[in-house]
Amino acid sequence: TAQTAADKILGTYYVKDDVSGDEAKIKIYKNKSGTYDGRIVWLKNPNFKNGQPKRDLLNPDPAKRNTLGTEIQIVFHFKYDSDDKQWINGEIYDPWHGKTYKCKAWFEGKNALRVRGFVGVPAFGRTMVWKKLQ
Repeated sequence: TAQTAADKILGTYYVKDDVSGDEAKIKIYKNKSGTYDGRIVWLKNPNFKNGQPKRDLLNPDPAKRNTLGTEIQIVFHFKYDSDDKQWINGEIYDPWHGKTYKCKAWFEGKNALRVRGFVGVPAFGRTMVWKKLQ
């Protein structure tokens, strides 16, 4: 069913950023409105070089700048498109730059979620592969 297909995205993913080299685990869950959100739940390096815990220091919302790195929400409002078998109309937040981008995601194989953040249209963006953990 469409609902079962939509819920395939639920779970925890291992992510390694090819640009920064950062490693994280991100949990995707269904929110109260029925769309899908995700937040960081683990960082390989949870502290800055000075030993202080990483926080969301570059968030444009000053009220969120104290959020621990392991609690930052980075995926917002994914909706499932059953025709294209992908999650669309979402946003992804890049805490290393304090920027939010449009986003879509789709599975390539059983456990590889391709997540594409973009500006304007999908052609202007970057795709990462998130590995779903069992």
